[in-house]
Amino acid sequence: MENFAAIDFETANENFASVCAMGVIVVRGGIVADRFYSLIRPVPNYYRRFCREVHGLCDADTHDAPLFPAVWRQVEPLIAGLPLVAHNARFDERCLREAHRAYGMVYPEYTFYDTLRASRRTFGKSLPDHQLPTSARACGYDLTAHHHALADAEACAAIALKIL
Repeated sequence: MENFAAIDFETANENFASVCAMGVIVVRGGIVADRFYSLIRPVPNYYRRFCREVHGLCDADTHDAPLFPAVWRQVEPLIAGLPLVAHNARFDERCLREAHRAYGMVYPEYTFYDTLRASRRTFGKSLPDHQLPTSARACGYDLTAHHHALADAEACAAIALKIL
């Protein structure tokens, strides 16, 4: 796969629409052409302890951040016409759908590819697990800032370039 956008969301709580950070890596011709990262203020701006422990973000981090529609207006032109790639795409696609729904936005039907499934297909039982850091390492990428949306999107892009 040579043209795609790798996308990753972090959420503030159990609601899939509670996106609080987004990272996007745009790949064209097999080369990273653009990067995008933004914090996003979820509405309401509350964080479950589990989510805070996973990504380290809290309500103070996103208090002054833009809402999802403003961030999406910046991302949409970057990814126009591209398929989207995510590690465990069901999660990220659901976040994207639910955020669109929460703000009354029309959801364009994006094509999603899943690097988690591709890792399972490609590496099978040769890996101890298929979590993002493990799959990325198997593809020659060292993910050092797991659960930072941009770092995760970069790792996902590296996996996609190798095995999708």
